[in-house]
Amino acid sequence: MRIGPLQLPDRPLLLAPMEDVSDPPFRILCKRYGADLLYTEFIASGGLVYGAESSLQKLEFYEEERPLAIQIFGGEEDQVRQAARIADAAGPDLLDINFGCPVKKVVCHDGGAGILRNLPKMERLAAAVVEEATRPVTVKTRLGWDEGSIQILEVAKMLEGVGVQALAVHARTRNQMYTGDARWNWLRTIKDEGGLQIPLIGNGDATTPERVKAMFDETGVDAVMIGRGAIGNPWIFRDARAFLETGEVPPPPPWEERISVVAEHLALKCAWLGERKGVPEMRRMYGGYFKGQPGASRLRTLLMSTTEEAVVREILLNWREDEPETQVPVGIDLAATPRPAGVKPAGVRPVGLPAAVKLPPSRLPRPARPTV
Repeated sequence: MRIGPLQLPDRPLLLAPMEDVSDPPFRILCKRYGADLLYTEFIASGGLVYGAESSLQKLEFYEEERPLAIQIFGGEEDQVRQAARIADAAGPDLLDINFGCPVKKVVCHDGGAGILRNLPKMERLAAAVVEEATRPVTVKTRLGWDEGSIQILEVAKMLEGVGVQALAVHARTRNQMYTGDARWNWLRTIKDEGGLQIPLIGNGDATTPERVKAMFDETGVDAVMIGRGAIGNPWIFRDARAFLETGEVPPPPPWEERISVVAEHLALKCAWLGERKGVPEMRRMYGGYFKGQPGASRLRTLLMSTTEEAVVREILLNWREDEPETQVPVGIDLAATPRPAGVKPAGVRPVGLPAAVKLPPSRLPRPARPTV
């Protein structure tokens, strides 16, 4: 599949832009396990224009992540135009526009899926980004605002007409939010009746390797974008690729690999954000990583009991369901219990990552802030 000059493999698998999920640490792990194209979290145009630290930080990425798309959103044309210049200067491979976020605080200002109520303005916003960008521009959107206003065929042709070079469609309306089934039949309709010359990327309910293959087979899309199925599960890209090629899903990762990946994710979070922010932010990921694992609830309780990276790491690497005596007892507040430097919390033996999955000697540093 080709997007402008960017060549991707046949039936590529894309990591969706997800707020509070698709940051550099997680993207690196998804890339390792086979994601063919990564997207940043969406970035508010106003935040970029006014230099908000949280927005500028989302421009950061590692060179190892390429190919990568920076995604922006906004409903004010001058701001979107300026933001496009800023994001373009950060040097991504693609510049993506979010016309699909259904969240109220976004849509009320014509951002995200809010623009689906004003297609002439959508056309102007897309054209403004294409005019400012020096690299291919893509769009992610939804079927329509509600059941009575689905105009995705017209939207697709309109966006192609202003120079958008690939279109990702989440096969739900804005009013559906994330409920109900994704309407894959519309993806097939776009592919069969839309007359598009640009790639069509399918999104929505592709949460397992089997569902990824089904989306390709049933809709004819050129690529599949994986969102919720990747949270706490970067292995989905490896497993989906294997299922596409062999018809078999690999066994789940062994416990040692799962733990080492979580520990590396934590290390990358702290390298990027600093320990004080990285440890708390990592907490939202544990549910996905340990879903269905024995003792997952107890393990999450332990991991959330401290704000120190080293202690979290030791809890992770010491966890043994059949050796409870090696674990920190539930109820001990490690963060609130002062101890001299170098003294380990009671019941935790110092261990390292398994030899086969050690972190590289030169761990990825914090990504550099682009000059914009």
